[in-house]
Amino acid sequence: MTDPKTPDDPTETAHAASATRPPRAKLDSVSDVSTRHSGVSVLGSPSGVQALVLSGAHRGASKIVGGRLTIGKAADNDLVLTDDTVSRHHCEIVRAPDGLHVRDLDSTNGTRIDGTRVREAMIQPGSVLKVGEIEIQFKPTAARIEVLPSDKTSFGPAIGGSLAMRTIFGVLERIAPTDATVLLEGETGTGKDVLARAIYSGSNRGNKPFLVVDCGAVTYSLIESELFGHERGAFTGAVATRQGAFELADGGTVFLDEIGELPIDVQPKLLRVLETREFRRVGGNKTLQTNVRVIAATKRDLQREVAAGKFREDLYFRLAVVPVTVPPLRARRDDIPTIVLHMLKTAGGGDLTIPPETMQALVSHDWPGNVRELRNVLERSIYMAQATGSREIGVVTLPTGNSSGDAAFQFEPDKSYRETRAKYDAEFEKRYVKWLLGRHSGNISAAAREAKMDRKHLHDMAKKHGLRGNDGDDG
Repeated sequence: MTDPKTPDDPTETAHAASATRPPRAKLDSVSDVSTRHSGVSVLGSPSGVQALVLSGAHRGASKIVGGRLTIGKAADNDLVLTDDTVSRHHCEIVRAPDGLHVRDLDSTNGTRIDGTRVREAMIQPGSVLKVGEIEIQFKPTAARIEVLPSDKTSFGPAIGGSLAMRTIFGVLERIAPTDATVLLEGETGTGKDVLARAIYSGSNRGNKPFLVVDCGAVTYSLIESELFGHERGAFTGAVATRQGAFELADGGTVFLDEIGELPIDVQPKLLRVLETREFRRVGGNKTLQTNVRVIAATKRDLQREVAAGKFREDLYFRLAVVPVTVPPLRARRDDIPTIVLHMLKTAGGGDLTIPPETMQALVSHDWPGNVRELRNVLERSIYMAQATGSREIGVVTLPTGNSSGDAAFQFEPDKSYRETRAKYDAEFEKRYVKWLLGRHSGNISAAAREAKMDRKHLHDMAKKHGLRGNDGDDG
């Protein structure tokens, strides 16, 4: 029997890849929930065997072996192979409790397993059968059950009647009571932290601790201590023993916010904790046990980070047991009116009314900051209305809907192109550096790493624009 060649056909490549890649999750990603209409598929236990053609004119064709599968050139076969080396009724595959049985149907060119011509034999899933000169691989398939969208328009404090959000709610309602690790992906401000707390509240650990570790806010040198704790004297400034999140939250839940910011050298230690439920404090020799559920969130595309070598693939698969992508607010505009009315009540503006033109302005805005930006705008609008004695929210206090930023450019006819560009280059540089340092609490080293800049160059830029930063990062 010849080894199957590397497939060139895209369909075959997809089938072959699925047989070798690590399992992504027990639950399919719901990143495409805004376009799916039937719910989210869940992988279950193996329920069948797939016959995949590896060579010949029908390469890439496949059939599921239910109880019996016939193979041959004739049109009445379950798997039709129009190859000169294949007989009209060549062989049959019968699935029995003890495995797959292959029986040759008096074919001209024979049926072979590992180069040996067989009349009747057992074939294991994953093996390759040669029918004439055509190679067929048999591999197990998995049952897929449909998770239908929830009939509820909320999940804990999270609100959404759109199909996208109800699909997510349908998944999380099933997953929350379990101990499955959940990875929440999506843009900043989409409500990943709200969903994380809702999962925690709906779990069996709801009366146990819930600890949040913001991996993007903790300095590089202290993130390991924040997670696992440290012993006295472990490093400069460690004047006392300190417990970390995995120790303090024992029996409860740890929410790792912005997990994509976790330093690459700390990632193996987190992976070890997830796999073994054991850890050591920084500077300690004693192995400690932990029993926590992990929920992680990130605004980054972790699969892209894995491809770029910035995030460990094994850690990604360990976190993405249940991957859920929260859609941006602009992708679910139907939810905006409901969210607005809810926010008005919770922010003390329940006695205010919203004119139709104001609501239309809210719905039509792109909301780059998502739900968080919407909440800030509404709170400001409520204060403005109350200060002026108005009983309704006016459109004057709301965003214009122009998110492109074109209004920031005001050109002067007496300025040359070079002078105009120099002016806005300087303004861009100042705003970018201010934004970058703000993301890292003024930590120049961490900011430079993210922007892929030389640390000294970033320091000089900050100094030029009068922006304050600090060098304390890696000790």
